[in-house]
Amino acid sequence: MAEHHLERQSPIDAHGIIGDMRSAALINDRGSVDFFCWPEFDSPSIFCSLLDTPDAGIFQLAPDLPDARREQIYLPDTNVLQTRWLSERAVVEVTDLLPVADNADDLPLLMRRVRVVSGEATFTMRCAVRHDYARADTRAQMDQQDVTFSASGQPSLRLASDQPMQIDAQAAVAQFTLKQNETAAFMLGATDDPRFAEGAGHLCMERTLKFWRDWIGQSIYRGRWREMVNRSALALKLLTSRKHGAILAAATFGLPETPGGERNWDYRYTWIRDASFTVYAFMRLGFVGEANAYMGWLRGRVSDCCGKPVKLNILYAIDGRQELPETELSHLSGHGGAQPVRIGNGAYDQIQLDIFGELMDAVYLVNKYGDAISHEGWKHVREVVDQVCETWQTADVGIWEMRGEQHHFLHSRLMCWVALDRAIRLASKRSLPAPFAQWDSTRQAIYADIWDNFWNEERGHFVQYKGGTALDGSMLLMPLVRFVSAKDPRWLSTLAAIEKTLVRDGMVYRYRNDDSNIDGLAGTEGAFAACSFWYVECLARAGQVEKAHLEFEQLLRYANPLGLYAEEFDAHGRHLGNTPQALTHLALISAASFLDRKLSGEKSYWQP
Repeated sequence: MAEHHLERQSPIDAHGIIGDMRSAALINDRGSVDFFCWPEFDSPSIFCSLLDTPDAGIFQLAPDLPDARREQIYLPDTNVLQTRWLSERAVVEVTDLLPVADNADDLPLLMRRVRVVSGEATFTMRCAVRHDYARADTRAQMDQQDVTFSASGQPSLRLASDQPMQIDAQAAVAQFTLKQNETAAFMLGATDDPRFAEGAGHLCMERTLKFWRDWIGQSIYRGRWREMVNRSALALKLLTSRKHGAILAAATFGLPETPGGERNWDYRYTWIRDASFTVYAFMRLGFVGEANAYMGWLRGRVSDCCGKPVKLNILYAIDGRQELPETELSHLSGHGGAQPVRIGNGAYDQIQLDIFGELMDAVYLVNKYGDAISHEGWKHVREVVDQVCETWQTADVGIWEMRGEQHHFLHSRLMCWVALDRAIRLASKRSLPAPFAQWDSTRQAIYADIWDNFWNEERGHFVQYKGGTALDGSMLLMPLVRFVSAKDPRWLSTLAAIEKTLVRDGMVYRYRNDDSNIDGLAGTEGAFAACSFWYVECLARAGQVEKAHLEFEQLLRYANPLGLYAEEFDAHGRHLGNTPQALTHLALISAASFLDRKLSGEKSYWQP
């Protein structure tokens, strides 16, 4: 095996992320870009060694300092990443960014800048673009001082540098030595990108730093854990489409929820379920424009170009595409051997009744703290709520997108109640016309159904689905959506049962149905990070503030060194699943905001 193939896969949490709100790249703590889809978030990858070997595409740039300590930081209040090497011989830094362009339609440009802070170091660079998830035959060729990468039917890319480059095995390679304060630069983008011009790199850097600092400077959050809250906000903004206003579930696909297992999904899409969490997080921090933009994207999903209501899917491509057929990339070995590696997401046509509640909660929050609903918007709301009235007693696959049998899930029933409740509140607040008697009657019926059919008297807690006995992490949303008092004896009994069954050192599992195999998949997954932050908020709302504080501090230690979180934790608190996970960062913001108010003795004004 050639020497450049020897780089092993990095752990999921050994990555920083950069982005321009059109695409994003992951860079490990060894200085390699090992995941990058271009030119869109959900375009085919050009670097995918994170899910295979360097043969699947990688951009390596590192000094020959084998004994160095490595670390990664973000330049303060930005999404500009710096990877550093510290050794006896030299201190070196590589700064990476995707410049925020003047125009949202400009194609992404990857900029990498090397600087020797002290001493002297020799660097090795290898850029192996591999188009179409490494399925295409990519060819590299010299173009004067630059290298171009092309493949049939794929967009060509250009790599430019102030260092001489050569071609080896269809990759651009270079080796060079720098002394103290000397620099080198590399830029990878569209072949005709005007930012390749000499001197453009410095201007791109300055403008991008200013963009991120100006944006996060608008945050109104002044409470505890401000650094972590701001990092979460910056991660969410990075995952937000500048053009469309939607936010990705995560930047990646195929990263396993079970080491070596089959629970590997594509999260480069937008879930309706995350709507209320997104709106709450942005508005709580003062980013009303982002919340309104997200709602604008949602409005486009509930009506067609003529304003007529359409069927609501549970997830969409960021540009609104509805069909996302699932495909397996059998040529990729997977992260840690976890197969299959999937692109697309077959859950797009599942039935999940809870999405109506999340949608209506988002609509309600925006109307309370942002823009008032339009006449056409209210017509669509009535269509949605009438649909809930007709379908709330239907079985579905639930919040966790089970691939087993359908059930009457508690969370789905709960969110149907939320849909009715928020619609009634909104209509009353705005004096909007509505069939109040029918809606209220349905709301009461759902309320009674939950208490009558989902409370297990023998076990003393609510159950995951009708007729079952298991617990579920989504139950933690019951007091958060104001269905039940956070101090109701039955809820406290359920919370205690969740602690006993699903919580391990503050990490909360979604469910433990190992024997019944309810989700239709082999193996078990890690603890769900968002549930863990919901648990903290439940404790704080129940008056267990000291315990909530300790659990929250422990969860903060499970972040990677950059303050980022993936979807799940393994038994050691290491990251599993796609990363960075928007829902995790949304839940962190919510938990931090509420816990800070409780610790400060402040009254909350952010309640439905």
